[in-house]
Amino acid sequence: MTFEEWSASSRKSVDARLQTRFDDAWPPQFREATLYPLQTGGKRIRPLFSLAAMDTLGRPQSADCVSVAASVELIHTYSLVHDDMPCMDDDDERRGKPSVHKRFDEPAALLVGDALLTEAFRILTTTGLSPTTQVRLVAELANGAGHVGMIGGQAADIGMGGPVTEIDALMQLHNGKTGALIRTSVRMGAITAGATDAELSRLTAYGEAIGLAFQMADDILDKDEDAGDDGPPSYVKLIGEEETRRRARQLLDEALSICDTFSGARHLISLARFTVDRDY
Repeated sequence: MTFEEWSASSRKSVDARLQTRFDDAWPPQFREATLYPLQTGGKRIRPLFSLAAMDTLGRPQSADCVSVAASVELIHTYSLVHDDMPCMDDDDERRGKPSVHKRFDEPAALLVGDALLTEAFRILTTTGLSPTTQVRLVAELANGAGHVGMIGGQAADIGMGGPVTEIDALMQLHNGKTGALIRTSVRMGAITAGATDAELSRLTAYGEAIGLAFQMADDILDKDEDAGDDGPPSYVKLIGEEETRRRARQLLDEALSICDTFSGARHLISLARFTVDRDY
């Protein structure tokens, strides 16, 4: 199976799992609202990282594997719903469609984000994985999504730590805001597949490298939109586009070197290349 075929099939499986998570939501209008941000597209990159890590370690894709991958997408989607709200980035559109707070209203958007966040942890406890593995996965997701991970990075991004004017501060910000959830996706896939400590350590290093490279690629793609003084801190602003590209390629090389230590890392390799070379 080619990477394109595998990724398309995996996205379809994840989407199918996401669409059923709120069947019992009430009132009916709230069910519609919770499903809305899950139906507006998205590359499902984070679930793919989880599933690719499982594949690397020889874990066949199963319903439990898909549930683990879907949990990370629920976290990512909730963060986008909240980011778009007027109190945060104040974006009226997401992927060419009205943001949740524009399609419904601000209180609904707040609750939708809360519901997605909560469901991310519930889905991990409804698998057939061992109780020990479920607890590890819940702890892993909480660490990556919480105050030492994604939320901490977002706090820095809104200026709670002051202006970000140094490259080290920007890397710390993005290790949290963007990198933490990608690293967590890879680690959760490895944990699900029963990784040894050595395998988990190597895959964590892969996730850290690609997490930073992902944001650098985003900054290059968004360089015109983010160029103004009121735009977010970015690598392109601090070190220029050419140096940002060089560093992203260096991180890609690090990730690919790690992949060379595994015999079945073909999808992790393809995801790494896509991360740096993508044009959208």
